[in-house]
Amino acid sequence: MQYKDYYKIMGLARNATQDEVKRAYRKLARKYHPDVSKEPNAEAKFKELGESYEVLKDPQKRAAYDKLGTNWKAGEEFRPPPNWDEGFEFKGGGFTGTDSSAFSDFFEQLFGHAGFSQANCGAQGFATRGQDSHAKIYINLEDSFLGATRNISLSAPEIDAHGNVQLKHRSLNIKIPKGIKPGQHIRLTGQGEPGSSGKAGDLLLEIAFNKHALYRVSETDIYLELPVTPWEAVLGATIKVPMPDGNIDLKIPPNSHQGTKLRLKDRGLPAKTPGDFFVVLQIALPPANTERAKAAYKNLQHELDFNPRLTLGVKRL
Repeated sequence: MQYKDYYKIMGLARNATQDEVKRAYRKLARKYHPDVSKEPNAEAKFKELGESYEVLKDPQKRAAYDKLGTNWKAGEEFRPPPNWDEGFEFKGGGFTGTDSSAFSDFFEQLFGHAGFSQANCGAQGFATRGQDSHAKIYINLEDSFLGATRNISLSAPEIDAHGNVQLKHRSLNIKIPKGIKPGQHIRLTGQGEPGSSGKAGDLLLEIAFNKHALYRVSETDIYLELPVTPWEAVLGATIKVPMPDGNIDLKIPPNSHQGTKLRLKDRGLPAKTPGDFFVVLQIALPPANTERAKAAYKNLQHELDFNPRLTLGVKRL
C-alpha cells in the first residue's frame, strides 16, 4: 500500500488554513475535471484530488492524517504505525459529495472503519441533544480479565480563529468492565458534544487490545504458546504456566507432541458464557553447543533410530 501525500497533491503547505484548502480544490478541480480538461491523465488526477480534498477539508480526518507525521514520502510503501488512531476523538462526519468507495487502499485503511464512515446523525432544530463522540482506546488483556480503572487521554480537532486545525486534549478516568472484548464499546453518558439544550451527547469508546507478549485472544478465548522440552512432552510433566491472574500447575500428558492443545474450561475472558484458556505446546530443542551436548544427541540418534519422514515415502540412505 502506497502512502498518499495529500498536501503535495493539492499543492499546499501542511499549515494551510481550511479556506486555503477550499480555494486550492476549486482551482485544481477546474483544471482537471475530465469533462473539460485537456491535461494528460486528467481523470486520474481529478480522482486523486477528490480523495485529498475529502481528507483535508474535514478537520477530523485532517487531524488524524496529520498524526501520521511528516516522515513519509509519496509513493513509498506504507503501513499505519501501531495504535496510530488511539485516543483520537471524532464525531461521525461521513463522506460528503464524493463516492468514497472509489478511493485508494491508503484512504480505506485509515478512514474506512466505522467511526469515520458513520453518517452525521446529529438532530437539527432547536433544543437538540449534542452529537455522540467516538474514540478508540487500547487496553491490556489483564484489564479485561480482571476489570480495571484507567486514566485515558483523548484529543479532538478544532478550528482556531485563524482557520487552522489544532488538537484539543482532555483526560478521563474510566472503568473497564471485566470481560469486555475488542470491538465492544464503553458508553460515557454526557461526555460527547454539547447540545443547544445543554444536554450533551455521549462518548463511545471502542475497545482494542494492545499486543501481548504471551497471549493471543480470539473472541473470549485466550491462547498461550507454551515451550516444553522433548522429555516433558514425551514422558509427561507438571509445569508452571502463567495465567493473566497468576501461575498455575499444569499437567502435560505423556506422548504429547508439537501443537498439542490443552484446554482449561472457563478460564478465558469472563463473560455470561466464559471463554476457555488454551495452552498450545511448542517443543523446544536444547542447543548442541558443547561436545557433551553433541554426544548426547548422537547417543539419542543411535538409541531411537527414528525417521520422522517415513510417512512421506522417504527412506534413510
